[in-house]
This record gives sequence, C-alpha cells and structure tokens, in this order.
Amino acid sequence: MSNLRVKYQTVEFNDIDIHTCILRDNQQYEDIDNEAEDLGISSASWPLFGQIWPSSKVLASLMSDFDIKNKRILEVGCGIGLASLVLNHRLADITATDYHPQVQKFLNRNSLLNNDEDIPFERTGWSDNDDTLGKFDLIIGSDLLYERDHAHMLSEFINAHANKNCEIIIIDPGRGNQGKFTKMMIELGYTYTCKHSDEIDTEINNGTFKIHSLVR
Repeated sequence: MSNLRVKYQTVEFNDIDIHTCILRDNQQYEDIDNEAEDLGISSASWPLFGQIWPSSKVLASLMSDFDIKNKRILEVGCGIGLASLVLNHRLADITATDYHPQVQKFLNRNSLLNNDEDIPFERTGWSDNDDTLGKFDLIIGSDLLYERDHAHMLSEFINAHANKNCEIIIIDPGRGNQGKFTKMMIELGYTYTCKHSDEIDTEINNGTFKIHSLVR
C-alpha cells in the first residue's frame, strides 16, 4: 500500500468545479522500483508533479471557455493536469503527456473524481523520439521552462507534434527562459503574441503571469 499522503481540493472555473486529489505537500516521495530515479528524477523534484501550481490555474481558467470545436489538443508537461481535467470535463479531444511515472495514476484518479472518462495519456520526454502522440491543432502548457536547456527541447517537441495549422499557448511565471524558447519557435515559422494574465479576466492572479501564444 502506498505511504503517500494526499489531500483533496476543488477548484472552480466559472460554472465548472474540478475535484482533485493531489500530494499533501512537497515532502512526499515514493519510488519503490526506482522508476523515477532511473529516469533521472531526483527525490527533491519527485513531488513537484503532484501540486496545483498557480500557472496551471491560469491555463485551466483560459481553457474553461476556450474554443475547442474540432480541435485535437495536447497538454505538455501536464503534472496534475488541471487544464486537461477542465477540457476533459468539457468533452474536448484532449491528450496529456508528462515525463513523471506517477502522473497517469493521479490523472485517472482525478478523472474518476469528476465522473469523466480517463484522459488519453503518454509518458514521454521532450527529447524522446519514439512516442505515438501524433499531431495536434492546439498545444498547451504551463510553467514548463524552468531549466536553461528546456527551451530547445520543448520547441523541438512542440514543432514535431504541431499540425500544419496549430496554436500553442504557454503560461509562464517569468523564470527567464521564455525569450529563448520564443525565438526558437519564431525561427521555426510561428507568429508570436503575448498577453498578461489579467487580460483574460481571471481573478486567480494579479497579472503576474504571461500568456504566450504562437500560431502557424
């Protein structure tokens, strides 16, 4: 039986209530088969997937009334997958992906909590080249660029999974690596715009986050 301590939290987005089971705190750790260690995930970073971060709330708020008609959607580095849970509750065609080996377990548990179907999920890294995800019309993510080398890996990963006409939305709290990522995406042929988070009429934050949008 798992020794992980969890807690339950409901997050509201307009008329949508999303119920979540998340790790109780950032001190939780359980890697019985050394699966995470073998993937290069340290004990310090292991529990980070299991929290609801402010950037993910901004992204989920944006997705609560986003146009999803006829769009195949991918959430990159989903963690707890709050935006994916919102989209899934709206019956969107959403697929989620993350590198952490525990993500799918929590994603399935949280889908069940909301009386929704399981979200299609694939565990893969941005530098892997053997995933089966395919192409998407909308690619989303939040707080992804927290390491210097992430800009290159993420831009290549997104470009490999973007349809000919694709929109990318990244919520960034200002970690300092977004500029490099944006430059790489522009070089790949994408058009870039940016908004502050308070421009989407959300009370979750005070304009702290930036919404980076790229289209091609």
